[in-house]
Amino acid sequence: MNKLRNYAVKSSGFTLIEVMVVVVILGILAAIVIPKIMSRPEQARIVKVKQDIMAIQSALDLYKLDNSFYPSTDQGLQALVTKPTEDPQPRNWKSDGYLQQLPVDPWGQGYQYINDNEKLKIFSYGPKGKDGNSEIGNGTTENTNGTS
Repeated sequence: MNKLRNYAVKSSGFTLIEVMVVVVILGILAAIVIPKIMSRPEQARIVKVKQDIMAIQSALDLYKLDNSFYPSTDQGLQALVTKPTEDPQPRNWKSDGYLQQLPVDPWGQGYQYINDNEKLKIFSYGPKGKDGNSEIGNGTTENTNGTS
């Protein structure tokens, strides 16, 4: 019985070698994975913009289903959050809106909206802002290096 108790005490826990092997393996994995993740922050921002634009487009489609038209360019995306007061006024505007709040792009700017005869353009100016050549939106391709 005494031998059994001694064996149980000796076999509980991990040895220093086992812990060091696990730490080395985790270090190797981190050295491989972290650079791959950290080298793509701009791609992650572009993916977020595309997801936001899809959500805005869905809200706009619901707005049109309820009211038979999209908000005008002058009404803008704000018409998805608060009921527009200028023409064309929505007849069946949803009482709690179509979005809780307007999303902001990853560079801290609001999304742009143009309604050109029911052809909608929703976009972000991208990482270079309004004066840059990095527009990202529905119907546009992302261009973050400044070339066409």
